[in-house]
Amino acid sequence: MWARATPGLCRLPSGRLVRGRGLRNPLPPGPTAEFGLYLQGADPGPMPWDSRWIRWPDFWLPTDREAFRTALHELLERAGAERVEVACSGGHGRTGTALACLAVLDGVPGKEAVAYVRDHYSPRAVETPWQRRFVARF
Repeated sequence: MWARATPGLCRLPSGRLVRGRGLRNPLPPGPTAEFGLYLQGADPGPMPWDSRWIRWPDFWLPTDREAFRTALHELLERAGAERVEVACSGGHGRTGTALACLAVLDGVPGKEAVAYVRDHYSPRAVETPWQRRFVARF
């Protein structure tokens, strides 16, 4: 599991920890992920750990919503026993949207999930009105 001091951690209501980060930033110090979900317009390439990539252009929404939902379920399940992360380029819009959707899967009502992630991850999480709407309807 993640150490409490790991940068970018979001604690879900169940207690599961998920690290959010921006891929354009250096890898944070400390333990590495054991599984990652990467939300980019183009394949970010291989990672040194098990990973999934979902095509998601910057500032928009995932192009394959069912694949995104499936990947989130896998991430949430693995977060119970492994170090998991979700990341996009900057670590706020797409990453925040994914974390808010994870919060919904973990029991937070859709209309409260953006506020939850802004409180528990970053005030800059979820950048666009359509990302907020996507979370509310997730």
